[in-house]
Amino acid sequence: MSAFTTDVTRVRDEARRHMADGPVTPGYGGDQTEVVTVLNDVVATEIVCWLRYQQHAIVASGIHRGPVVQEFTEHAAQELQHALWAAERINQLGGTPNLDPGGLSGRAQTEYRIFDADALDEMIKENLVGERIVIQLYQEMVRWIGDRDPTTRRLLERILEEEEEHADDLRDLLGDIGSD
Repeated sequence: MSAFTTDVTRVRDEARRHMADGPVTPGYGGDQTEVVTVLNDVVATEIVCWLRYQQHAIVASGIHRGPVVQEFTEHAAQELQHALWAAERINQLGGTPNLDPGGLSGRAQTEYRIFDADALDEMIKENLVGERIVIQLYQEMVRWIGDRDPTTRRLLERILEEEEEHADDLRDLLGDIGSD
């Protein structure tokens, strides 16, 4: 492997000329407009997931309510954090996070479904389906971004890791409830 070299003078000059571009340097290999669009879909999806988990946590009832509500509440907080991370990245890329409530469900990749308060198993299944959807979509997004935008890729990988944990938690919870 050869030694790392770069024209530091050129890099310094470019940094000064393009300060208004913030963190987006000439080395950025992604299409900012496309990445912002994808990330706005992530924001919408994560907000819908947050809303679904939160609604399910509030209305859940029955003998298994305690552990289910605890899991839903924890997941809801993490889903909201995912939306905020994606919104911050959109801002870094010079885009505007789209938090318009009127368009969330149309941009979200998962559905918002409610159930009777005593249908804990259905709530868990619906949230597990949602997690499986985003896992597959985030895997595809990570492959699509590749090395063109390593910061966004790492963000999506971080969210993906938590979504996989959510799916694992829900599968276990479903098994625990179904075993009684």
